[in-house]
Amino acid sequence: MLVRAGITLTDAERARIEIADFGLGRLESEGLQLFTYVNTDRYCAKELVLFPGQTCPEHRHPPVGSEAGKMETFRCRWGTVRLYVEGPATHAPVAHPPAESARYYTVSRELVLGPGEQFTIPPDTLHWFQAGAEGAVVSEFSSTSRDELDVFTDPRVVRVPRESDVESS
Repeated sequence: MLVRAGITLTDAERARIEIADFGLGRLESEGLQLFTYVNTDRYCAKELVLFPGQTCPEHRHPPVGSEAGKMETFRCRWGTVRLYVEGPATHAPVAHPPAESARYYTVSRELVLGPGEQFTIPPDTLHWFQAGAEGAVVSEFSSTSRDELDVFTDPRVVRVPRESDVESS
């Protein structure tokens, strides 16, 4: 999918692609594949890859200390991604949360991004997103990413596995 989007990674970079199933064990429906180019105390850049219909669960990036929380811009590179954010609900949205977790999805303002389109999500804003039928590749440009501090509406989500989780698997 990255190749289709015209994005080239080195062999070493491909080995660093993270597979995030959020501790739910349903990667095909709720999950995300991502590659982080850089993440410093000032900025972050990532590629997000979503399988057809795959959903990243609803979450927000809360304030950390005196910082407002992560602000991120999603730019669709390939495919279609439907982004759901706080605001007036969209009548008859196209995407729907996975049935097993639907009760934890609370925002329904739908934004549809195709190649070359982008949207900036303010800090501490609830959001979730889902790929279209062909999947999607999305570039993320943001302030510092602290994935381990993200707040998910589904209490079962584990964004960053604990050492004990990794050792027991």
